[in-house]
Amino acid sequence: MFDPTAFENMKVVMEGGFYDRDLNGEIRIIDRNDIINSAKMARRYEIAFTDIVDEREDIFCTFTMEAGLENLAAELSPEGRSEKLAGCHVSVKFAMDLKNDSQLIKENREILQEIWGSDRTIKQIVKYDPESMDNTVQAEAVILFNRLVYEEQIDDLTEMINYMMISLQALNKIRYR
Repeated sequence: MFDPTAFENMKVVMEGGFYDRDLNGEIRIIDRNDIINSAKMARRYEIAFTDIVDEREDIFCTFTMEAGLENLAAELSPEGRSEKLAGCHVSVKFAMDLKNDSQLIKENREILQEIWGSDRTIKQIVKYDPESMDNTVQAEAVILFNRLVYEEQIDDLTEMINYMMISLQALNKIRYR
């Protein structure tokens, strides 16, 4: 028998938080991936959900948690390698279809900064089909935390689910103006 890693413990707690909300009818989980990269000794967990109120999949949120070899080695090393590395990288992505309007993209950033704080990095990507006659684009906004998240912060991680839900609702409101 082995002790679960910080990644495993955090994944189980987050997964429980997402599925509890799904069972309560607050969100609808639309995708889940639990990937082990044996070539790089890395783990990646992703879970995507949408706001159950609207039941639309043209706007959704994806929570991603990753740990690489250096994170695992720091945790398992008997010499107590730098405990600063014994954590996971976390990101949150919002993907949506919206009108091709640069003002909406700007508003997306402002809403996410207001909800998540200005110390987070928000990267936005807009994809469009130049041959399409409709005026919609696929927009993504990714929130990066610029640091490792540790097992001791598991309560903060579960609280993030509420921020994700609030963000989805706020982004959904501006899409159709």
